[in-house]
Amino acid sequence: MSRSARTGEHRSAGARPKPASSRPAPQPTRREAKAQTQAVLETGVQTLMVDPDEAGMRVDRFLVARFPQLAFTHIQRIIRKGEVRIDGKRAQPEARLAAGGKVRVPPLKLAPQKAAARSAARDQDERAFLQSIALYEDKDVLILNKPAGLAVQGGPGTKRHVDGLLEALRDEQGQKPRLVHRLDKDTAGCLIVAKTRFAAATLGKTFRSRAARKIYWALVAGVPRVRQGRISTYLAKEEVEHDSVMRVARHGDEGASHALTYYAVVETSAQKLAWLSLKPVTGRTHQLRAHAAHIGHPIVGDPKYFNVENWELPGGIQNRLHLLARRIVIPHPRTGRPIDVSAPLPPHMEQSFNLLGLDTARYDPIVEAPEA
Repeated sequence: MSRSARTGEHRSAGARPKPASSRPAPQPTRREAKAQTQAVLETGVQTLMVDPDEAGMRVDRFLVARFPQLAFTHIQRIIRKGEVRIDGKRAQPEARLAAGGKVRVPPLKLAPQKAAARSAARDQDERAFLQSIALYEDKDVLILNKPAGLAVQGGPGTKRHVDGLLEALRDEQGQKPRLVHRLDKDTAGCLIVAKTRFAAATLGKTFRSRAARKIYWALVAGVPRVRQGRISTYLAKEEVEHDSVMRVARHGDEGASHALTYYAVVETSAQKLAWLSLKPVTGRTHQLRAHAAHIGHPIVGDPKYFNVENWELPGGIQNRLHLLARRIVIPHPRTGRPIDVSAPLPPHMEQSFNLLGLDTARYDPIVEAPEA
């Protein structure tokens, strides 16, 4: 029996196979797609198509993933200047992409420089470091205990950061783990990394829908009169002497976004210091630091927001930011089952807690605070 009879195919006597040129072109491999993206750096304006597993990504994160050799500040600059378009419209840095969308990219030229070759020894060292600070890991998710003082992303004068260290974890297809959220450089604790595009897209939706539960610990000046409450304000970025801070703003002010935090006093020390547990509902820049200062109890060691006059640091306590991303609970991107991870106190906070006699095993009342 002929193959066509076996498979049920019917062909007229004079029919010929379609020429190869009329058949659908095979989809490029990830390595080929990466090479095509790299080519944009050497050419003029081009348009990139958003893959299904990139749906939901912010456009600035999308460009970081496609062009890892470009500085994040440069990518934000070309977006602000209106040089990046999404489906023909001017893009904003926080704009989310849809599968099949078209992102117009301007000519991207790198300053002439020698590419720093990543040695196998360096990759091994950085993998070992990341492994040493891992709190949880599976094939989709990595949760790190980020040390205080280690930046999450690069910037002017910042050479070592988590995003750069993740280069050592690229897989055989060249896919690099992606940051899902950020922590301030001087904040220690739980930092979630997505190891696959699927996990990045799913976890990104989890954070946007506020389904991730986060608890922070802080040591603050003074003791709040209301031992458990909520802080609800609007925050807007303000430039102050070549630096930026988040100021409390009014609804309707330019750039103002609503910020909501629940807090609880866990323990106090001689009415001079308080250990606060904080549950942010929103995720604004410097939200907890600005909110703590707003209620008159700024976080100890905060160089931007500590505003208590004539306040002296107790002996033995280091003048470093006392803020820890203590615990995070998120649904697993593939199974939906909760991942519940806690980070230990960083060394400087552990020293302070020991000096003040604060017991980390004490019950944390913020656990029962509302989620919204």
